[in-house]
Amino acid sequence: TIQEGPFLPLLSLFRKSGERCPNRLPLEAPSLPLATDSWRTTETQRQSVERAHQASELMRARGTPVRLSRGLSREGGTSGGDVFSFRLLAIAGPSLTGPCAPRPPGAPSRRAAATMKKFFQEIKADIKFKSAGPGQKLTESVGEKAPKEKPKQQALRQPRQGPTDEAQMAAAAALARLEQKQPKARGPTSQDSIRNQVRKELRAEATVSGNQEAAGTNTVPEPKEEGSAHLAVPGVYFICPLTGAILRKDQRDARIREAILSHFSTDPVAASIMKIHTFNKDRDRVKLGVDTIAKYLDNIHLHPEEEKYRKIKLQNKVFQERINCLEGTHEFFEAIGFQKALLPVPDQEGPEEFYVLSEAALAQLQSLERHKEQLLHAEPVRATLARQCRVFRPSPLASQFDLPMDFFNLTAEEIKREQRLRSEAVERLSVLRTKAMREREEQREMRKYTYTLLRVRFPDGCLLQGTFYARERVAALYGFVREALQNDWLPFELLASGGQKLSEDENLAFNECGLVPSALLTFSWDAAVLEDIKAAGAKPDTSILKPELLSAIEKL
Repeated sequence: TIQEGPFLPLLSLFRKSGERCPNRLPLEAPSLPLATDSWRTTETQRQSVERAHQASELMRARGTPVRLSRGLSREGGTSGGDVFSFRLLAIAGPSLTGPCAPRPPGAPSRRAAATMKKFFQEIKADIKFKSAGPGQKLTESVGEKAPKEKPKQQALRQPRQGPTDEAQMAAAAALARLEQKQPKARGPTSQDSIRNQVRKELRAEATVSGNQEAAGTNTVPEPKEEGSAHLAVPGVYFICPLTGAILRKDQRDARIREAILSHFSTDPVAASIMKIHTFNKDRDRVKLGVDTIAKYLDNIHLHPEEEKYRKIKLQNKVFQERINCLEGTHEFFEAIGFQKALLPVPDQEGPEEFYVLSEAALAQLQSLERHKEQLLHAEPVRATLARQCRVFRPSPLASQFDLPMDFFNLTAEEIKREQRLRSEAVERLSVLRTKAMREREEQREMRKYTYTLLRVRFPDGCLLQGTFYARERVAALYGFVREALQNDWLPFELLASGGQKLSEDENLAFNECGLVPSALLTFSWDAAVLEDIKAAGAKPDTSILKPELLSAIEKL
């Protein structure tokens, strides 16, 4: 076709002048008409002749002998208009001389047809050669390609240098991650868990009755049941602040209540204050009731001569709504000197019940003021978490933690707290937040863990283990480690997995640092202190922990 091969420049030349050109060139015709049209001006004739000569020169430059002929004729209906017909003649070769007359369309020359066929084959071969890429031969297929030679690598190699400090830190972080990914030992079967739970409950009943554990002991019970020796800690235990007894998670509320009630025989005022703040769970209601009682006592202290301030009507609406609904309030009024009495009320037939301050209590107004301050600044009595401090010998299993179910089970109070936190999170979602705020919210998702078990590995390989609340701050861990050090005055650092330094000054919780439900940390002395010790010519002590802890060291 004219749109391919060497005829494309010729087509463009005719299109520039607006002339009509055929879409195809018949191979069987030795005389190929390219355009026929009529010109009305001599200038147009001259331009067309020049373009035809340019096309013929272009064809000769490509190696095809051509000859341009011109015929003159008259068109019917045209007044003196000359019609020029330009024909591009493909000549068989340089040996052909003389004018070449056009043949009829039905009788083409064989030599001319063979020449045109060879001409197009060479064009196709040239296109195929250019599209095959470098190093491709025409006799080969497209899929066969010559193998490429690979560049020779330099034989000379630079001598290997030692790892830098950053590389060593990265290697230590990678080793810590590998230790955490080691497979944990297989736990007991479900049947073993059921038996262990039954044995634990039976032992708890015996503990309450006093057969195994005396009240006031400060030792954590060891796991005796079979199948529980693999646990990193026997469970979560608490210490009663009033008696010092070790309590299980399900025992703490009942045992604290018993201790508070038994305290009434020695200090009824302090016992009633503890009862108000501990037995009532609604902190807002407690604050409102305590503020109302403090207002009663302030009126008595400021106006001791006024009799109306020394009497409190029990059926008063404010008293009923704010004070009477709280446990321990009646015991408190009676402990500080109020007495119940039936007194007549004006405009009423029968008497009503009042709290009336006694004369002995009125004479000791300073005691009333002191009791009021105790009531305002008191806190609920809560069992403190037992750290269960244990020391282990160096072990490759330092990063493996088999935790009991106490670390994952939630009490009703903890479930309510979790629900409240989720409600607050939903409210915060409706507010536009920055990236830092979103990151903090993601860290707070770790609040589903209540407790965490932390181990600290010292330079000598020994391990110090303790139990913490997941909401406790990093400063609590620093204090726990400092109490176990022989030289507790030396500054030190704690590094989490990956080389992350935990700062004692940052007010971050363990769940915000990703240290839940268990984590292994690394102990190191402060670098500046070590340099000062070396500069003084001394050596740091090899024994880091206290002797009493090392005497009870265990095997992990």
